[in-house]
Amino acid sequence: MGAGSAKPTKTLSPGSQVLQMCDKQFMIDCGEGTQINIARMSLRMPRLDNIFISHLHGDHCFGLLGLLSTLGMLGRTRSITIHAHKDMETMLRPLLEYFCEGMTYEVKFNHINPSRHEMIYEDRTLTVTSLPLKHKVPCCGFLFEEKQRLPHMRKDMIQAYDIPLTEIPKIKEGADFMTADGRLIPNSSLTTPATPPFRYAYCSDTAYHKRLASWLQGVDCLYHEATFTEEFASRCKDTMHSTARQAAMTAKEAGVSKLIIGHFSSRITDRNTSLQEAKEVFENTILAEERKTFVLS
Repeated sequence: MGAGSAKPTKTLSPGSQVLQMCDKQFMIDCGEGTQINIARMSLRMPRLDNIFISHLHGDHCFGLLGLLSTLGMLGRTRSITIHAHKDMETMLRPLLEYFCEGMTYEVKFNHINPSRHEMIYEDRTLTVTSLPLKHKVPCCGFLFEEKQRLPHMRKDMIQAYDIPLTEIPKIKEGADFMTADGRLIPNSSLTTPATPPFRYAYCSDTAYHKRLASWLQGVDCLYHEATFTEEFASRCKDTMHSTARQAAMTAKEAGVSKLIIGHFSSRITDRNTSLQEAKEVFENTILAEERKTFVLS
């Protein structure tokens, strides 16, 4: 929904993403202008029940009040949960009470500790883990991980041994199969390995630090802030952000499959410079772009 940083420009809005995974929708950060970009994309979000806020800087949460208000005006009745530092509720509750009187749905808050690396969300298909980052205020990234899937049944074996549908769940969970004439068919002959769980990580905002790569080992796709290029390395250090090269270093050290860089400073007039800087270290890098959909798996 936005690939920029603190100062909006004609082509960049502050950060926000919508992740569609396991037939669910998750919003990650909600900067100013998020609603406008949702409208421009004609994006429908019927399964959005959870919003994750990385930290309490305005370019990551100024759009939240407006979005919640609009959902109420649209007649939403299902509750929505905000996963954020406890101060998010302290600030937002009075604003909701003032501007959104008579809300048609409940806004819940899950207080997270950005300094801890721990699971903060779980359902039957996936988990979300916090990733402590190094920034001027308490800040964390998020790792979305599918749970391990069951093995696949071989259709040819189902037909060959006339396996009843009622037996298939047991076989997927590891059971062998006994045929009508008393032959024991081992599970290894009936199934193929499960599809590996998909993993997506979101990291913004942070100074470069080596520990982060240890939490990101082998993820399928990493979004990592690349606010500046090496030309602005001193500015990067002062603001506790990363250069495109540092983002790529983290991706390389973690052995990720794909890197998306974003959160570009308004000082970066040619974002291809950021892309080339990152690709020198990690070739499979792409740029985050306004209102662009990425198919990751």
